[in-house]
Amino acid sequence: MSLPSRRLPWLAMGALVLGCLGLELSGLLAWCTLALVVAAGLKLGEASSRDGRRQVALVQLICCGLLAAQLPGLLPSLLQLTATVLILAGLLSLESETTVSWSLLIRRSLRVLAASLPLALVLFLLVPRIGPLGNGDGRHGARGTTGLSAELDPGSIAELASDEAPAARVAFADDRPPAPGDRYWRVLVHPSFDGRRWERQPSDFRALPSGPLGQKPDQLWLVEPSRFTAVPWDGRSLPLDTRLRQDPLGELELDQPPANARAYPMDSVAAPPDWQRAPPRPSDLLLPAAGDPRLRALAEGWRVLPEPQQRVAAARAWFLKAGFRYDTQPGALPERDGLDAFLFETRVGFCGHYASAFTALMRAAGVPARVVTGYYGGEWVVPVGGSPYLELRQSHAHAWSEVWLPDSGWNRIDPSSWAAGSPESTARAAEGAPARAGLMNPWQWLQRQWWGLDVAWSRWWLGFDRAGQEALLQQLFGANRQWLGWTILAGLVIGVLAGLALIGRSGRQPRQDWLERDLKRLLSLLRGLAVPARPGESLQSLCSRAGERHPSLAPILADLANQHTALRFAPPPRDVAEARRARQAWKLALRQLKRSCRDAIRQPTSSTP
Repeated sequence: MSLPSRRLPWLAMGALVLGCLGLELSGLLAWCTLALVVAAGLKLGEASSRDGRRQVALVQLICCGLLAAQLPGLLPSLLQLTATVLILAGLLSLESETTVSWSLLIRRSLRVLAASLPLALVLFLLVPRIGPLGNGDGRHGARGTTGLSAELDPGSIAELASDEAPAARVAFADDRPPAPGDRYWRVLVHPSFDGRRWERQPSDFRALPSGPLGQKPDQLWLVEPSRFTAVPWDGRSLPLDTRLRQDPLGELELDQPPANARAYPMDSVAAPPDWQRAPPRPSDLLLPAAGDPRLRALAEGWRVLPEPQQRVAAARAWFLKAGFRYDTQPGALPERDGLDAFLFETRVGFCGHYASAFTALMRAAGVPARVVTGYYGGEWVVPVGGSPYLELRQSHAHAWSEVWLPDSGWNRIDPSSWAAGSPESTARAAEGAPARAGLMNPWQWLQRQWWGLDVAWSRWWLGFDRAGQEALLQQLFGANRQWLGWTILAGLVIGVLAGLALIGRSGRQPRQDWLERDLKRLLSLLRGLAVPARPGESLQSLCSRAGERHPSLAPILADLANQHTALRFAPPPRDVAEARRARQAWKLALRQLKRSCRDAIRQPTSSTP
């Protein structure tokens, strides 16, 4: 068995193993894929016959398909393509009776892939898509990490560490960033309060009214693995993906495994969403029966104000005059009356402290309120290649409040911006500027360039989802869907014929084009020596005549004639290294003849027989 046929399957196994690193193992399909990859590796280790290696290649190709169904991102797609090319090259090496170079095997496998493109295009455009292949519950742990939590308990945090891990990227249709004040990306809503912790409630996610089918998205979100099926959004947009659902509190859920990287398109609208107009519930005014007496006394003084807007304004004025300071190392608060200690003693905290205290004050003042967590801000990145995007990291995780006002529904209030040193007050001036490459290390710069390409890939590949396909089918067939099956069948036949024609055309090329080109150069050199080839004359006879006319070239010409006979007519060597040495010897002899031709022309020649 040749060297390429032994090594290529192992290289393909390496690409498959790297592709499996992105799998979320909470789903059955991911475990089946991993089991097949392991089985292929074990079988490859013991396979010694051609049939055994063919079976391994078939299992490897199935693994590539399963990985493509679960991981459609740019990097996984490149790994899947690499694995497929290596698998096909290994199969071609198995079927070859002679030793073939690695480069030729790779070129032939790329031709096979090119021949399959017409068939793949028909399947991609016309065959109806299937639904999601897995799901997560969104409430339990997963492999991914996030800056958000199902409960908010800022009083127990003495020091808030900054996590610079990526959280999400969002690209916009006009390639321009939103205004700094519009960069609040809601994820989780926490309406339940026990005096210290704000928690989520079981949600009833329902389908959203979707935008027009096939419409180009105004936003494309790429979200990193998380512990929640809830995903970031601006709170106003309409989904262009049927897997997106919303609950009455304004959380957006994507019906897809949360520990996988996820992508979804959105369509921006100006009308207020349903969740914003939803009336408050009695629980939005609930506070524990006891605790934080000074907070309650302060809020009781605001109850006399007739309008909720006036109570919100009074709270803002109090915060601004009280000298609060924003700090990520505030120290832990006491278990009991922790909000009192924050409001009237330390007056130092981060966003969770301010959102928690302000929301409790509003409830005590008779204004329905709740805590929302998500991301704030983001850095606008303009890569050298690919699409510009807004980059969100875990350090952008943020908490704010929402209060109910009769005239406008639920309104966002960010009390952190009322504190000195708050990032919300200092970040807005710089949010609109592109990221400056000079302020980051080379690895961060390369990472952002790659992400730009990933965004561009996702716009093209993931943009053609079930909604986009439905719009295309509606445009092509309208109400005459009965022709879809016949069209798919005709397309498959045409695709197969086009692929076979491409393979046949490439197969007609000579196996040793380089030897034919070198032979033409040799004949040209001999014509320059006034020894043209005669009709039907062999190369041996031609070189013999040229040696008699130019005796100094006779040894080189005889060596070239013998080498050509061996290269053209003798069985090819089984060893690739031996074949390479034979080709190098031919090339060296041809170069020696070329250098000697000028001197030979000046030498006296014997009579031509």
